[in-house]
Amino acid sequence: MNPLPQPRIATLGEVRLEYIRSGTGSPTLVLINGSGGPLEGWHKVFGDLEALGTVFAYNRRGIGKSTKPKTPQTGEVMVDTLRALLRAAELAPPYLLVAHSLGGLIANLYARTYPQEVTGMVLLEATAPEDIAVMASLESPVQRFLKGAVDGVFGKDTFGDTAHVQRTVELIAEAPPFPEIPVVVVTGGKPAMAWLTPAPALAARAAHQRQLASLSPRGKQVIAASSGHFPQFSEPEVVIRAVRDAIEGLGPHYRDTAERLGED
Repeated sequence: MNPLPQPRIATLGEVRLEYIRSGTGSPTLVLINGSGGPLEGWHKVFGDLEALGTVFAYNRRGIGKSTKPKTPQTGEVMVDTLRALLRAAELAPPYLLVAHSLGGLIANLYARTYPQEVTGMVLLEATAPEDIAVMASLESPVQRFLKGAVDGVFGKDTFGDTAHVQRTVELIAEAPPFPEIPVVVVTGGKPAMAWLTPAPALAARAAHQRQLASLSPRGKQVIAASSGHFPQFSEPEVVIRAVRDAIEGLGPHYRDTAERLGED
């Protein structure tokens, strides 16, 4: 496990965004964190991913040295910010998106909005659009109490991604169909805090994970048997293998996309 590259700062107008990039060649692997997750969360897989192509990770607004948001971080804002940052980092599409948790919603919307720029996707314990309403309706009283307690101690982030996740889900529903690209869904075999989560909620989330794999006819699900919500920590080798599988599935689609973008 090698140390992460030295972070860089890109300035987009009044916004400063922290990112790292390393490796060479294609594909460009774009790592998208879950809510509140820093780019350091990829430290167990970053070095191995460098051998597969160019690797990019970043801190969304309000994380690390990235500027705190002053406007709601809805899906289209986060997609457009990421897109602008990739260009500032001089990383041209097509991209293979590797997204964890809530980052899965960003990847989902990006692929629908700019299908010509996304050539494949790996989803790690990713949030499915269906999770948002169902999980809220099935929360246990203890979960609701803990959520309220956290907000009371740390304050509610009125501009953050979780505060506007419902709008992000609506944008996904309004967006064009998901493209026919390779998709590998990595699901933890040991759901986090299962003892606290009602059985119907666990069953619903398991079904939603299977649905994510059906976003594309070229999708599949992989179970990280020893992992909870962070397979990139507990089973990094499963994540590396999933990315390799997605790359192997690119085939002619990737070459055609890369050539078409190169002509633009």
